[in-house]
Amino acid sequence: MQMSSNEITIFLVSISIILLFARGFGELLRLIKQPIVIGEIIAGIFLGPTIFGKIFPESYNLLFHQSQTVSIALHGLTTLGVVMLLLITGIEIDISLMIKQGKKPFLISLFGVLFPFLIGFFASYFFPKNFGLINSEMHLIYSLFIGTALSVTALPVVARTLMELNIFKSEIGSSIITAAMLIDLIGWLIFSVLLGIIGKTHSQNFEVYEIIVYLIFFALAVFFLFRKLFDYILGFSNKYLSNPGGLLNIIFILGFLGAAFTEYIGIHAIFGAFIVGIAIGDSGYLKENIREILNQFITNIFAPLFFVTVGLKINFIDNFDLLLVIMFISLSIAGKITGAFLGGYLSGFNKNDSFIIAFGLNAHGTIELILGTIAYESGLINEKVFVALIIMAIVTTLSSAPLMSLFIKKAQTIIKLSNLIKPENIIFTDINDKEELIKILCKNISQYNGIDFQNLFKRVLEREKLISTGLENSIAIPHARLKIKKPLAAIAIHKQGLDFDSIDKLPAKIIILLITPEDNPEIQLELISEIAMKFGNKKVVEDLVSAKDSKDVIYKIKQLY
Repeated sequence: MQMSSNEITIFLVSISIILLFARGFGELLRLIKQPIVIGEIIAGIFLGPTIFGKIFPESYNLLFHQSQTVSIALHGLTTLGVVMLLLITGIEIDISLMIKQGKKPFLISLFGVLFPFLIGFFASYFFPKNFGLINSEMHLIYSLFIGTALSVTALPVVARTLMELNIFKSEIGSSIITAAMLIDLIGWLIFSVLLGIIGKTHSQNFEVYEIIVYLIFFALAVFFLFRKLFDYILGFSNKYLSNPGGLLNIIFILGFLGAAFTEYIGIHAIFGAFIVGIAIGDSGYLKENIREILNQFITNIFAPLFFVTVGLKINFIDNFDLLLVIMFISLSIAGKITGAFLGGYLSGFNKNDSFIIAFGLNAHGTIELILGTIAYESGLINEKVFVALIIMAIVTTLSSAPLMSLFIKKAQTIIKLSNLIKPENIIFTDINDKEELIKILCKNISQYNGIDFQNLFKRVLEREKLISTGLENSIAIPHARLKIKKPLAAIAIHKQGLDFDSIDKLPAKIIILLITPEDNPEIQLELISEIAMKFGNKKVVEDLVSAKDSKDVIYKIKQLY
């Protein structure tokens, strides 16, 4: 079947309108410091039957529904978009970081999944009619889906929120991001099995147990057999093919092949792309510029096509059920906040930090939208449940950053960097080895505060190897916790800058070593957040780097308060 000239015209105009409104609403949300994806969803609601379709039904049908061929083409494009989105989501999941983090993120993710899953499952199982069950034969599967939907966390949204709050590379930030990775992984595993059980693709005639076996085999094969092969292929393309085009081409080929396999066995294509993304994500050939190109290309072109079409599917006013929306939001908050809080508290964080973790992981965002859309298209949920899930995702995403910020502010004390720094704790250096510089700073603190140097250096280095402490604007804050009564700090000024693997890839010119009390962990979070805020301007950094001596440095730091 070929598209006529008229259908091609409508198809191209439709895509242009979708991208135009996605960008417009996305930028509006960005201006008020909210995730762009929320603006893209609002754009879809505006263009869909809720508003535009209600006012101009003929134009709406012409653009999005009148031609079956155009509808199929749009569906194919949005499917491609969501597959690519899950590919880069998988790439962002760092397995090695999960292992390095130890038990804390595992405990947080376990409780962060278990509590909301059980609450969602039992509530929908015992009160199916209240939760919109449309097929009594799918009672158990439906309850499993509701539990899964309440359990997931939006990894991209969480990462961006942590960066905006300047705690991405703090201990609490790295615990949140690792827990979010694990929650995503668990959520997709459960959901993929559910899709196989409801028989999304009957054409292959696979039994449920066969689908599960194939799924497990695929995941194990990719992680343990093909992972090194993928790395070799990427290395080959990096060496012999045009760069970065050749490498990008290979990444998409591998992702699409994985997606094709899981779609063939009866699991949605997104899961295959997700697993392949994880497998190639830690390849040394996947440099930062390649990751940035992938993110920019997909999140600005293909992902908006998918998120806008979420709003094109349903009339959000006609299918708005207030009671259902309240139930989903309430259960989501109760389950996720309780579970993640307990996980954080039991893993060693204090109550305040545990609330920061809980609200950070409560953002459902992108993942919820994808789960809800696939479940709706599979016939598992009806329009009202779909609308309730989307609204729940929007509410939890919008509330995540403000609530985290509230508890970060609550953790603040009178302790400030300006009160910790003394002339003898400031050094000027041109050393080009990060570990050697950290050693010098540790010796400085040990010498003037009677602290065991070897233990101090070991603790700081362990933390640095776990995840680098470089922040934006040429700032790095290596840190550790010890059995001390009050915080200690030392500063190194490095005019050329030293690589601390910062978020913006700029070399660190101001390196601040922070040592805080073991029994008062919130002080560390407050100080890191305060430093990131005070030194957030490049002019401030350059001014400090140009200081004449240690007294001049102290004077300039105090001017910031």
